[in-house]
Amino acid sequence: MATLRFSFGTMGSGKSTLALQIHFNLAVRDRRGLLLTKLDRDGTQVTSRLGVSAPAVEVSQSIDLFALAETRMPLDFIVCDEVQFYSVEQCDQLARIVDDLGVDVYAFGLITDFKGLLFEGTKRMLEVADERVEMQVEARCWCGSRATHNARVINGVVVYEGETVVVGDTNDVATPLFGDVVRYELLCRRHYVRGDMGQEKTF
Repeated sequence: MATLRFSFGTMGSGKSTLALQIHFNLAVRDRRGLLLTKLDRDGTQVTSRLGVSAPAVEVSQSIDLFALAETRMPLDFIVCDEVQFYSVEQCDQLARIVDDLGVDVYAFGLITDFKGLLFEGTKRMLEVADERVEMQVEARCWCGSRATHNARVINGVVVYEGETVVVGDTNDVATPLFGDVVRYELLCRRHYVRGDMGQEKTF
C-alpha cells in the first residue's frame, strides 16, 4: 500500500541530503521515480549543503502534480523537496497520487518560517500525511543548544517581519554594492526571541 511520508526539520537538519539518498537508493534498484523541488537555491535541481545534487522537476505555482504524475506513469515513487513552498492544492495532489495512483511519496520541508510560524505547505502536509517524521539530525544554535528556529538576518540584524519567501542562504556573504544582505541563521528559541547571534561577524 502506497504511503505519503512527510519529513520535516530546520535548515541544516539534512532534509535535502536524505531526499537525494532516497531517490538514489530507489533509482539504482530500477524503481521508476520523479524528483521534484521548488525554489531550490540552485534552480532545477535538489542540492545539499554537503555538495551533492541531482536534476529535478521545478514545481511552479500553477503545476498540477497529479496530472504530472499521470503523464509519467508507471511510477513507483516521487521524492519532493522544499514542500513548505507547495500550495495547499499541490499538497492535496500528492495525497491523491498516493491514494489513486498507488505511488509512494517522500516529502521533505522546513517546519516553520523566519517568523516561527508553520509554512502553508508544511501545515497541509502535517494534516494529510500518513507518516510525519521529524529529522533526526539536530542542527545547533551558536550556543550549542538544539536549533529550533530559522532566523532571517538582514544586514546583520534578526528581523521578524516581511515576506515569507525571500531568497537567502546560511553562509556569510561579502558586503554588497547595492541592496541588503539577506541570510538565515539557525537559533534556539531563547536566542531567536532575543535576536542574539552571539559573536556574529560584522559585514
